[in-house]
Amino acid sequence: MRRKIMKIGILGFAHGHVGAYCGKWRGDPTMGVEVVAGWDHDPARAKLAAEQHGITIHDSAEKLLADPDIDAVVITAETSMHADLTVHAAYAGKAIVLQKPMALTLEQADAIVNAVTDSGVPFTLAWQMRVDEQNLKMKELVDDGSLGKILMVRRRHGLNTASFANFENSWHVDAKYNRDIWADDAAHAIDFIYWLMGMPETVYCEMSSLMNPKIPNDNGIALYRYADGHLGEVSCSFTCIAGENTTEIIGEKGVVVQNYGDGPSANVPRPEGGICLKWLLQEEGRWHESDMTIGGHGDRIAGLAGPLADFLNGRREAIATVAEGRDVLRMTLACYEASSQGQRVSLQ
Repeated sequence: MRRKIMKIGILGFAHGHVGAYCGKWRGDPTMGVEVVAGWDHDPARAKLAAEQHGITIHDSAEKLLADPDIDAVVITAETSMHADLTVHAAYAGKAIVLQKPMALTLEQADAIVNAVTDSGVPFTLAWQMRVDEQNLKMKELVDDGSLGKILMVRRRHGLNTASFANFENSWHVDAKYNRDIWADDAAHAIDFIYWLMGMPETVYCEMSSLMNPKIPNDNGIALYRYADGHLGEVSCSFTCIAGENTTEIIGEKGVVVQNYGDGPSANVPRPEGGICLKWLLQEEGRWHESDMTIGGHGDRIAGLAGPLADFLNGRREAIATVAEGRDVLRMTLACYEASSQGQRVSLQ
């Protein structure tokens, strides 16, 4: 019996990650996904997408969603449009892949949660860090008890967006579309903490705009505290041109160290023989070194195409549920409260 090919529509091409997914799906028909249509409020961007991906462009999102041949949509428009597009897609009966961050506000997130829950459509957030091979190994070490009780997790995450040509004029740092770079990209590391340890009790955060006032909150540190006292730290710089140590997990019975796990550390030359992931268990007293290779930042983004295809074809569960997406948005927005108030903010 011939496998069904999922017909996909793209709602908005603002987020550059979608081009990597489309390229992978087009190049590997065995994934079972075919991008057939798209829409964008920006005519120039829509025209470029049509040329790049060979798809039909609709002049409205409503027309795309009314097409009975389209099984699912990937929503990669600007963040401010996520709620309206997701609600309409849910009630049109389409399976949904939503790019991060989920929304600008908790009210918008609630609209998404309600529409997905009411309609019952398949839904996932597109978090590439949740499908990265090394991150999965670290989660396995946490979940299977190898490290014992987890005491502290630190995740460094960054990009050198401050040096990107014309980035200061992009939608990523336009409050009308996307708040700022912290909400847009620190959310990756915040989701990582949530994925490993769940919802914390409180957060304290400091954020600063240090290089370009048009790219606000380009550096920040958030400290999450859990009910039993264990800690999760997110350290993000978007002025960082290089890096190495990305993740540290400290447990009562062992530690994990990951290197080269974000843009600044993945896209610069590494020391010969540099170890990407290692862990030490106290009872053994020696390091285990993973032989997993690690590619560039673009490779990791493109690596999400396979898991997304599996989700859309019903071969795997959601990468991140709609409820998880709301939790991570709450954790992200609370950073602004804590930073502006100069005090710990409750997440309960």
